[in-house]
Amino acid sequence: MQNVPPTSADDEIADAASNLALERAPDIIEALNARPPAQAAAIIRGLPAEKTIEILDQPGLDHLDQILVALPVGTATSLLAGVSSDRAADIFRELQEPLRSTLLSGLGPETKNTISDLLAYPERSAGSIMTTEFVSVPSTWTIAEVLHHIRMVERTRETVYSIFVVDPVKKTLVQAVPLRRLISGDPHANVLTAAPARKPIVISPEADRMEAARLISRYDLLAVAVVDGPGHVLGIVTVDDVIDAIVQESTEDVQKFGGMEAIDEPYLRIGFIEMIKKRGGWLCALFLSEMLTASAMQTFQGELEKAIVLTLFIPLIMSSGGNSGSQATSLLIRALALHELRLRDWWRVALRELPTGLTLGAILGMIGIARITAWQTLGIFDYGAHWILVAMTVGTALVGIVTFGSMCGSMLPFILKRVGFDPASASAPFVATLVDVTGLVIYFGVAALILRGTLL
Repeated sequence: MQNVPPTSADDEIADAASNLALERAPDIIEALNARPPAQAAAIIRGLPAEKTIEILDQPGLDHLDQILVALPVGTATSLLAGVSSDRAADIFRELQEPLRSTLLSGLGPETKNTISDLLAYPERSAGSIMTTEFVSVPSTWTIAEVLHHIRMVERTRETVYSIFVVDPVKKTLVQAVPLRRLISGDPHANVLTAAPARKPIVISPEADRMEAARLISRYDLLAVAVVDGPGHVLGIVTVDDVIDAIVQESTEDVQKFGGMEAIDEPYLRIGFIEMIKKRGGWLCALFLSEMLTASAMQTFQGELEKAIVLTLFIPLIMSSGGNSGSQATSLLIRALALHELRLRDWWRVALRELPTGLTLGAILGMIGIARITAWQTLGIFDYGAHWILVAMTVGTALVGIVTFGSMCGSMLPFILKRVGFDPASASAPFVATLVDVTGLVIYFGVAALILRGTLL
């Protein structure tokens, strides 16, 4: 059979692979994401295996499943075998059947078992993001032996900046030693002489991954050990794994704050139908909730007919309560996420938000009264003979609505967390909708008290 001469498209792919081979992995990923999956797979085939493994070892490559399908099975499994265990588990977690089973079965027994063990942990747990490629040494070694071991295994470990010392018999964790303390220590001394005089920081594999992030941030660690009940080191969570988890969590929380389900793909990559599914459900729920606002206004139809001037301030009243509630919700969700607060602290938050809401409401109330007074006295708008009572109604209602908004916005995250929901679900649109309905009731209730016998 005659060899088929390369086409211009083949030449372009080869040139692209040659040029990208000299770039850093994040830049290569960005370039591959700009191409269709078939072209991206063709470029990957032209890259050195070491460079491709480096690319797969980082998150961010779009349509990875389609790219792996386009590669020969042997090539795909060979590349995945070279990827760090935690990242490989993330990749397999995203793949669908039968591709997932096909590629998993092509791996070596040890690699396959390691990835299967990682996949068994809950998706957002510390175990799901830990790596099993870490440096561990027996507590009987000298510092010189440890440094020699590090030089031998450095290329096969995700990090060498934290060395975990284990009991040579029980294989349980004894200490965690920073590399810099080993470098400055006496080479002939025992490795434990370089260990800090405190217990190592550990976490269980079932703990939430954000707990690992909290520990690394609080104690300024490069890695935290993941241990089982007896104290055996199962793996480590490194600071770069934590950064990826924080970025993902923050992205999801921001989307939830906007009143929609979290999406796990870039905006331009998500399909139209999927976009409708993610956004439509929340919009419909919020719309149905806002119908209660119309019902509330219908309840006070008589008051509106008698004092039409009250309708002028409905947008002002509703937005102020919603804004106050959204502020409180954002503060509390962040505090709960950072473990600055616990569920048992709800009463402390309530005692803090009550005077805060009253003060903020009083400030807005005075501004509202000043505005009505200024417009009336300057002749910009005539609010009628009882404009002073109207101003008092608006000012008093603002105090009540802003206070209610602050209390509602601060307590809702506690309630959701207590019943097992993500506090981020207490998004700004949801709180605003809730406060809108109750705000109208407060507004017209105050109006009925102050304006009775005059406008009402």
